[in-house]
Amino acid sequence: MQKIIISGCCGHMGRVVADICKNDPDVETAAGIDLLAQPMEGFPVFSTPAACDVEADAVIDFSHPAALGPLLDFCTEKKLPVVLATTGYSEEQLAQIEAASGAVPVFRSANMSLGVNVLMDLIRRAAALLGEDFDVEIEERHHRRKLDAPSGTALMLADAAASALPYEPEYVYDRHSVRKPRDRREIGVSSLRGGTIVGDHTVVFAGRDEVIELTHRAASREVFAAGAVKAAKFLASVDGPGLYDMSHLISGEKGI
Repeated sequence: MQKIIISGCCGHMGRVVADICKNDPDVETAAGIDLLAQPMEGFPVFSTPAACDVEADAVIDFSHPAALGPLLDFCTEKKLPVVLATTGYSEEQLAQIEAASGAVPVFRSANMSLGVNVLMDLIRRAAALLGEDFDVEIEERHHRRKLDAPSGTALMLADAAASALPYEPEYVYDRHSVRKPRDRREIGVSSLRGGTIVGDHTVVFAGRDEVIELTHRAASREVFAAGAVKAAKFLASVDGPGLYDMSHLISGEKGI
């Protein structure tokens, strides 16, 4: 049985991960890490990674970008594989993640949903086929509590389109202050925040007299938590340190 430490265990996603682990015979929540350190049923909770003295096989992180540094230090010191499902990292933090992947297996994805990662493949295919004849726009919708905008998933989808286009696009996030026609080589990304929307993403390919829309809607947070648990299981099978993502899990590859 694989023992998991949940970073951010007291948050919405951390609790869902804990519920999935509770009902999965192959995994067990060994401990939780959360600044609030609220008591959780079935496992101890520590306020910092350094305070956690429980043996485990992997860490799943659904916390906050500010928690990254101490968490990576903890994982590299303990030689623990880590699944990073938090979004909103800075360029400096992304460099820290890459550096840590030289010491331990690191699985990072802005979206742990299998469906979203299939959507990325469809976007690459569409962008390659449609090329310069279609404008690309991305709209993402999330609940009112989400801190970062645009979402990490929206940027993943933009990157997927950009990787297959015959030109290097410019990402445009805000047009309200600019009065000019849309540039042919833009990828527009817009964000909506409200209510309890779990996560909706639509990629629009708009051409002359026709529009293609590719959409993914998450009905619950469980799809992301379940993907993170699958990622933790996947890390148990890799050969050594490295930076992994959903493409490796889906394809069964063991490295980059």
